[in-house]
Amino acid sequence: MNDGLIALQRRLQHEFSNPSLLERALTHRSFSADHNERLEFLGDSVLNLSVADLLYQRLSDLPEGDLSRIRANLVKQDTLHRLSVDLGLPAVIRLGEGEVRSGGQKRPSILADALEAVVGAVYLDGGFSAAQALVQRLYRAVEINPTMEAIGKDPKTELQEWLQGRRMKLPSYRVVSTLGVAHKQTFDVECEIPELNLAERGIGGSRRAGEQAAAAAMLQTLKARAQS
Repeated sequence: MNDGLIALQRRLQHEFSNPSLLERALTHRSFSADHNERLEFLGDSVLNLSVADLLYQRLSDLPEGDLSRIRANLVKQDTLHRLSVDLGLPAVIRLGEGEVRSGGQKRPSILADALEAVVGAVYLDGGFSAAQALVQRLYRAVEINPTMEAIGKDPKTELQEWLQGRRMKLPSYRVVSTLGVAHKQTFDVECEIPELNLAERGIGGSRRAGEQAAAAAMLQTLKARAQS
């Protein structure tokens, strides 16, 4: 393990029993076929649960809808990007040459995804308690208060609130296909609401952007149905 990863472990306050997990978490698909997207998928769920628990403990008087809005702000790309920069991930993430030339080490979507992958790696290496402790440390410097609910909503958050207001289940998202070379891929993502028998698709330069585009398309469909 190189000096950069050793230093990162100190910042994470977690020494990996299986260092290859950390290396994979920091490997973009443009660098290797053994990349971080599966760890990102896992880390996304661990992060959401850990942040939900954090909010449940800190904001004990808030109802479920407000907690959901605040959580959405805490796990959105902009927040994760800032946390990844604070951790020093831009200096250790592994990218292909094309992605490096295009400034990938500074791209918010890549860094946010890498942070989720690191959370997933810590979960696999040390269990949920270790991953939860990491998330709590990461968010120690982030201001968390009820006023966060007023921060602007992205399409995914707006769609989630629309469904929750009608006591419906959350939508599911899946990547239908990826197009283009590794450092210039676009993601075709489907957003589905089984209860309404509806599915819409969106395309973006990252999985997150594709999900937001699909959510925006779904919102347009729902609003059009409401007006008809």
